[in-house]
Amino acid sequence: MSSERKNREKNGIWSLRVYLFAAYAGMTVIMSYLPVFFQHVGLSSSQIGLLMAVGPLASIFSQPAWGFLSDKYQTIKRMLSLAIVGLLFSAGLFMFVSGFTAYLVLVFLTFLFMSPSTALADSLAARTANAHHISFGSIRLWGSLGFGFASLTVGVFLDSVGISYLFAALAFFAFWSLIFSHFLVDLPIAGKVVTLKSVFTSGIIRVLALFLLLVAFVSLTHRANDIYLGLYIVELGGSESLIGTAWFIGVVTEALMLALSFLWFRRFHPLVFLIIACFIYAIRWMFMANATSPEMLLLIQCLHGVSFAMFYVSAIQFVTKIIPDHLQATGHMLYLTTFFGVSGMIGSLLGGWWIDQFGMASLYTGMAISAAIAGLSIFVAKGRLLQTEAEMS
Repeated sequence: MSSERKNREKNGIWSLRVYLFAAYAGMTVIMSYLPVFFQHVGLSSSQIGLLMAVGPLASIFSQPAWGFLSDKYQTIKRMLSLAIVGLLFSAGLFMFVSGFTAYLVLVFLTFLFMSPSTALADSLAARTANAHHISFGSIRLWGSLGFGFASLTVGVFLDSVGISYLFAALAFFAFWSLIFSHFLVDLPIAGKVVTLKSVFTSGIIRVLALFLLLVAFVSLTHRANDIYLGLYIVELGGSESLIGTAWFIGVVTEALMLALSFLWFRRFHPLVFLIIACFIYAIRWMFMANATSPEMLLLIQCLHGVSFAMFYVSAIQFVTKIIPDHLQATGHMLYLTTFFGVSGMIGSLLGGWWIDQFGMASLYTGMAISAAIAGLSIFVAKGRLLQTEAEMS
């Protein structure tokens, strides 16, 4: 490999890290503060749940499509640039509309572009880590740092100028994502031409579907917490800036876990860590169900990094192991569609209804049970999943 190519790929890795920082900072604005904005304009919990379910619904359609196109044309870089341009456009429209129906349309449009802006970058990070024999966590942690930075700063910013300015904050981070997307480096894949038929006739798709079904039992609880944590903090008497503090605490522990993943991740198989993460989630949700103050929620947020980082790294690494090289982006996007799309939609709709009927504490009790079921289910199916991995190696 020439010195010029080595320098280009090295710079590409750093560009990817900075891109992840900016893209995840932008996502923080939506995930942490959009429900609070909708509450501010007078919408009910059920309406907020429906609106926040529309975003994951858009992801269900957009993420597999963006992944398929990335594999077909062998470029994640160009797809990311297109997605960010669309995100800037939709964020701008939010400043000129009002009303439930208008918000419904714009949330759908925004998530069509926002979901691939981070998911495709995670796929590129996983492939880059494998190609250069470096830790996936060492790249992905920059997304967590961006999430934490925005959680802390955007909360203070919105406390000062008002919650309605969250779309200006989103546009700011999206602009910097667009700039750095131009410096990313695609990884060419030699192999079969990717078609829709090749995706759906692949024998591995059945095992992947089983795996995604199992992880959905815990991922839907994670996404419900993403959507309703801010409302829980406010319900217990916390301020909007405290929402940012809670996310910052969680993301700091997440970044630490990702940074050290090259140490702990090598000790056991990814499925072992995945099972452990499910039960940590169950403990975390049970603690939150019994919280009586926003300060207690801040303390419990320390478990976010341990549970999410362990779960996310383990799951995406296992998907990478069982998916052929020429379908990597498609496989990753199907996993991310399950985590952030399907689970987000179910978690939002079911969570909003559950809160209206039984209250916030009861929601977290149900989430603890679901996470425990996920851990037990993956343990039972471990043999079948390992057999598939062996067949692909």
